[in-house]
Amino acid sequence: MSKMKNFGAVFFLTFILVACGKETLPKPIPYLKLQYPVPTYQKIESNCAYSFEISNLANIKFNNNCSASIEYPQLRATIYITYRPINNNLDEILKEVEKLTFEHTLKADAINAKPYENLEKRVFGKLYNIEGNVATNIQFRTTDSLNHVLSGALYFYTRPNYDSIVPAVKYMEKDIIHLIETLEWKKQQ
Repeated sequence: MSKMKNFGAVFFLTFILVACGKETLPKPIPYLKLQYPVPTYQKIESNCAYSFEISNLANIKFNNNCSASIEYPQLRATIYITYRPINNNLDEILKEVEKLTFEHTLKADAINAKPYENLEKRVFGKLYNIEGNVATNIQFRTTDSLNHVLSGALYFYTRPNYDSIVPAVKYMEKDIIHLIETLEWKKQQ
């Protein structure tokens, strides 16, 4: 019996020493690494009072009132552009655009505004990055303060889940900034 107890004790002690030799760690949470192509840009001309550059990955469709939709089929996203001429109502138009942005306050975690100004081209604007599970994570507005207001909103064709679409939002933000930086107003006839 003593040999059996000794064997059991040796086995148990060996098991403990071997088992404790290497610490077991939980596997880290895997994250999907999304890689998007580097865009090239093309200037978009139309009969409207403005022009700008968009990514070669996008398609643009103009409406009769010079509003437009810039579609990104691979990302399942669209930037909706609204054009409004100013008729002594700049403050009214800007308040309306800002109201649409701040309607997201209830669901947004944060709304960050980045101002933009190009005195040479007379382009003044703001880019709004809306964090959280909202319908549109990026909105912008631009104006020349005299004749034109151009605003836009980015929509993805998916249920809002900010954590999942952050890489796509950041990618699209670069394209929207490029659009704003290349925006030019056409001369009034």
